[in-house]
Amino acid sequence: MPNPAVFVPHFHWDREWYEPFQVFRHRLVTALDTVLETAETDPDFRFTVDGQMAAVEDYLEMRPENRDRVAALVREGRLAVGPWLILLDEFLCSGETIVRNLQMGWAAAERLGGAMPIGYLPDMFGHVAQMPQILARAGIEHAALWRGVPGTVDGHAFRWRAPDGSEVRTEFLFDGYDNGLDVLLVPDRIRSALAEYAEMTAGRWGGDPVLAMSGTDHNAPDPRLADWLRKASGEERPITVATLDEYVRKHVRDDVTAVVTGELRSHVRGNILPGVLSVRLGLKQRMAAAERTVDHAERMNALWSGRDDANFLALAWHKIIESTAHDSVVGSGTDETCDQVAARLAEAAQTARAVRDAALAEPAAGVPGDAYLVANPLPSPRTALVEVDVVAAPDGGTLVATTADGAAHPVQLVSQAPTVLSDERLDASQLERVLRRIHRRELFGLLINGYELTPNSLVFHLAEVPEGSFDLMTLRGEVAAAAAAHPGEWQVRTLAQARATALVAVPVPAAGLAAFRVGTGDMPAAPALRGATATADSLSNGLVEVAVAADGTLDVTGVDGTVLSGVGRLVDGGDRGDSYNYAPPAHDVLVSEPARVAVELLETGPLRARLRVTRVYEWPEALADGDRDRRGGRTVPTPVDMLVEVRAGEPFVRVSTSFLNRSADHRLRLHVPLPLPVTTSASAGQFAVTERGLTAEGGWGEYPLPTFPASTFVAAGPATVLLDHSAEYELVDDGSALAVTLLRAIGSISVNIHPLRDEPAASEIPAPGAQDLGMRIENRFAVLPWASGWQGANAVALAEEFRGDCLVTRGTAPGGAPLPPDTAGLHVDGRDVHVSGIRRITDPEHGPGTELRLTAMRDTATAVRVTGAFTEATTVDLLGRPLAPEPVRDGLELDLGPWEIRTVVLR
Repeated sequence: MPNPAVFVPHFHWDREWYEPFQVFRHRLVTALDTVLETAETDPDFRFTVDGQMAAVEDYLEMRPENRDRVAALVREGRLAVGPWLILLDEFLCSGETIVRNLQMGWAAAERLGGAMPIGYLPDMFGHVAQMPQILARAGIEHAALWRGVPGTVDGHAFRWRAPDGSEVRTEFLFDGYDNGLDVLLVPDRIRSALAEYAEMTAGRWGGDPVLAMSGTDHNAPDPRLADWLRKASGEERPITVATLDEYVRKHVRDDVTAVVTGELRSHVRGNILPGVLSVRLGLKQRMAAAERTVDHAERMNALWSGRDDANFLALAWHKIIESTAHDSVVGSGTDETCDQVAARLAEAAQTARAVRDAALAEPAAGVPGDAYLVANPLPSPRTALVEVDVVAAPDGGTLVATTADGAAHPVQLVSQAPTVLSDERLDASQLERVLRRIHRRELFGLLINGYELTPNSLVFHLAEVPEGSFDLMTLRGEVAAAAAAHPGEWQVRTLAQARATALVAVPVPAAGLAAFRVGTGDMPAAPALRGATATADSLSNGLVEVAVAADGTLDVTGVDGTVLSGVGRLVDGGDRGDSYNYAPPAHDVLVSEPARVAVELLETGPLRARLRVTRVYEWPEALADGDRDRRGGRTVPTPVDMLVEVRAGEPFVRVSTSFLNRSADHRLRLHVPLPLPVTTSASAGQFAVTERGLTAEGGWGEYPLPTFPASTFVAAGPATVLLDHSAEYELVDDGSALAVTLLRAIGSISVNIHPLRDEPAASEIPAPGAQDLGMRIENRFAVLPWASGWQGANAVALAEEFRGDCLVTRGTAPGGAPLPPDTAGLHVDGRDVHVSGIRRITDPEHGPGTELRLTAMRDTATAVRVTGAFTEATTVDLLGRPLAPEPVRDGLELDLGPWEIRTVVLR
């Protein structure tokens, strides 16, 4: 007997792409108007709203009067909404952002009557390894997706297993999320067309009904769809109209035996468009900055503030999540779309910054104004290196930092500010105009500490923390009298207190606070940290050594003797591809040798040592006119600055590159050569460290370039590179070097003819902004040599230290008062344990608490100990629902399984 068929009416809605958000929303409103009218007219009609609540929220913001209509259909099970807030690119945001996306989407769907309990992921460009665990720990047992599934899956479903062993039954949309459309092209031939399709794909369905996904991008189904299907249905092959949820839970067997473990990045049944990992670098950097800022804001608000800023934090998260859409942060949209994404991410960071700064202002009110407060966002103690503005030491004096316990800590002078801010000569009649610059006590951004008024001379003395009082009205009267008594030319000088920029090493408790004051004194006899030193072409701190070679690359030696030679080699090549896929010109020109090299010594220690290596390259200006398979003959000299830095106590070298991009259609990569070739790499991100080989599985018509995503670090053999933002990497030269992409500059969303992709990914729409011409391109990372790889190097913890700088703010209490004692927050002790979130929560039943999310970033179990100001702990699922109380005895002891994500609420 022929398989029955289940048609799932739906649409796929890219919130923004080749048109900006508001243009697409105008179409969305029309489409959902049609869906509501069709559903209310035809009781057999069902509709699945693409798995993302953003489409519903965007619609109801324009049609608030239709909220009850939508909710009624959701409650009846005829309109499937959620569970996501938005369909995201999983590799270009953090794991925590994925969780918040699911939480916010689920909550929004529940307010309308209930979320579709299917992890619907129809159009993402591949899938992260831990997605099955994320879904399972939210109580979701099923997923449905298209791209990335390996060729070993020959049916229409498989069990998708996360590294921790969690599984979800996964519906494989092997012909895409629009496989039912061809069947519907001629309504009178649906029955025969369906028979042809069912026969062609019979090997995949077994005894299960044929799933016909009846929808496409940005269009509502024809209102006559259900009627067409009723006419086409028959006893031989019955046809049912259902939501995706109904198909998965009511029409198919659950006894699936095929298992796929880990990430899904195969090209065999659909393009995964890997070039999106590196195009429009600025969006990736803004995403990382926004995520980091809101994370720190939540931690500061939870631990140190009496104010609940949940609404502001929710707004920041919402804007971040909106920007993770798979046509947003990827940068595959038009220039105006990408500008809007960048602005949204900036607004998210600004909102979070306001919360963070307000939270820190509360404890800062107890710190004297001539001192500073340092806040550690990480739940482990550390010595923070902070840069602050201080009163300069008198000639011959030494600056030291003093903490509340009376201990002295070293200070490194970085620069000294000018003391003469203005020196003017003017007539006595103009003195009143000078006084108009004063706002209460502020002048030139500082505060008036005093003044000297003598015949024909007025001198202002400014300071950041003034002493005594100041009366502007008294000054006005005195100046008026002096000007009348001494007419003629006057000299007016504004002098700032002698100040300097200084680096200070301050011990800070886990997730805690520490205050310090900088003044003159004796250098500590035995600094806690081994000092950083520099020569004209080398850096060292006792843990890592760096030598600059003649070609401007670096030889880096780790604490265990591991040597990485040639680090920082730059290789620039042409790119005739588009925002989705890289493509080298057939006759490419690679530029890897600089024309000139210069090295400048910037800082000699003892806390930070720095060199600047400047290499000038002759890069082709663009592809050849009229021939995209050649780079043009005209070149532009491009200086690339590489700031090389070692800090006391750090076992890695920090590297920052910067250049003004004057070339189009090119890809620039930084190479880290390896002592011996390797066959695998590993990168961290989204709650896992994923291992990959030298190749990728091909198929479908997209050449499987082995370029892969990394979020917090990437490792190959003895080389680990710590990352500031998500990046693209590849093992090149047969596994002899790790290459990290610094820039991919292209000029079109998609190209119709692409040498490494058979079909266009979109329309050939110009995107000149994606060339980044005239933009300063900056990248920041660190190189960590260690013979036993990322685990031996403790890369999980070091990556967090690299990305998560301590926060510093000036005290606001009266100057000269004693420093408050150090205060600890939460301390999480465990090897290879990643803490992705610490936030304040409020439960109507159980009251306020602090939510802590941890992940074991290793393939063996690990013990974790959590200490802090709490007496109760409860393990909850990823939607915050209580699972089990945890015993608290002088702290919380947790045993995490391999790669386990655990969320606990502390009270």
